[in-house]
Amino acid sequence: MKKIQIFGLVIIAIAIGIIVSTAGDASTYVDFGKAKEMADNGDNESIHVVGKLQKNAAGQILDMQYHPEIDPNYFEFTLVDNKNVVQKVVYRSTKPQDFDKSEQVVVVGKMENGTFAAEKILMKCPSKYENGKMETTEATASKS
Repeated sequence: MKKIQIFGLVIIAIAIGIIVSTAGDASTYVDFGKAKEMADNGDNESIHVVGKLQKNAAGQILDMQYHPEIDPNYFEFTLVDNKNVVQKVVYRSTKPQDFDKSEQVVVVGKMENGTFAAEKILMKCPSKYENGKMETTEATASKS
C-alpha cells in the first residue's frame, strides 16, 4: 500500500472512532414516567426531560427551595413534564441566573431515589431583544 492510502485509512478510522464515541454520549428526550421506568430497570444513563415550572397567578415559581446561606450548591424545584407529571428536581449547584424568568426548562440527568437528579439545566426564557422570540441558556452542575 502507498503511504497516502495508509494515511487515508488512519483518518477514516479516527473519524469513525469520534462518531461512535459521540453517539454513545447522546441522551434521549423522555418524560418523567419513562425516566422512572428506566431507573427501575437499572438504566443509569443521562436523559433529557422537557417541562414547565409550576407558577402561581402572580408568576412566582411554586415549590422552589434555594438557600445559598445554608448550602449554595443545593437547588430544588418542581417541574411538570409534557404529560403533566409533577416531579421534584434536585440540582447540586447554584441556582442558574434568570431561572425565575424561564418559560420552559430542559433538565438533563437521571432518577435517583424518587427525585430527578439534574446534571444540567437548559432554560428557555423570553428574549429581551425581540418580541415573541425565546432565548436559551444552559447551566451545568460542577463536578465535586
